[in-house]
Amino acid sequence: MTRGGTSRQELPPPLPPEQRTVGQLVAETLNLYRRHFWASLALGLGPAAAAVGVTLVPGWWDIPFLLVVGVSLMTASYVRAVTIGVDEPLDRRPLWTGFAVGYVVFLPAPVLYWIFVLPAVVWLALFGLAVPAALLEGLGFRASLRRGFELARADLVHAIGSLATLVIVAFLTSTVLFFLLRGGSEAALAVAAFLSLLLISPILFLGAALLYYDQAARATKRRNDADVHHAHEPDRPGSADAEGEPRPASGGQS
Repeated sequence: MTRGGTSRQELPPPLPPEQRTVGQLVAETLNLYRRHFWASLALGLGPAAAAVGVTLVPGWWDIPFLLVVGVSLMTASYVRAVTIGVDEPLDRRPLWTGFAVGYVVFLPAPVLYWIFVLPAVVWLALFGLAVPAALLEGLGFRASLRRGFELARADLVHAIGSLATLVIVAFLTSTVLFFLLRGGSEAALAVAAFLSLLLISPILFLGAALLYYDQAARATKRRNDADVHHAHEPDRPGSADAEGEPRPASGGQS
């Protein structure tokens, strides 16, 4: 009850990761951003610097700059986003493995993005979860890529839908913020682009980090359900019980 005597409806508790919807993932991403504001804000420094820097590089040098510097900065932001929600500090080896995996995963993304944004989203949904798999599960390079693909297959619709929604939310919000901040000069446009990416791009990295927990929980639930199904059918065709199932007599005897 409030002071005026009217009841205030409390928000329902968030669903567990294996049941979390796309909308709730976005809400939890914003909540994580709020709870770790300054650490999350720093995630936007890399993408913002890369976006402004690529416009300043002359000629065709912008492509190598994007593929080397831009992809490295994006990978570093993603690795840091995964560590924000972890209470315990991570060892150095998983960090380097996660960065190497992330660089390989992010490398085709700019090319796919220039073709169309959807292929880039699908690519990151299929293999992007390899980065948190390397960091949080301590897997090697190849094992992390396999694990990332396995996590994506646990609920591919949820993975693609979540990343697509995060991209749409970030794009629309950053565009509105850019037009609010822009001025008449070219320098003002660069500042507006930098600030909009600085503030909004962390949503993508934090949301992708939280998506790992959704897909890992779904993969575990899917595996447990399969084990329970097999346990209910121990005597499937072609697998006779060695002790309780009668076998044909040898030599034609009945």
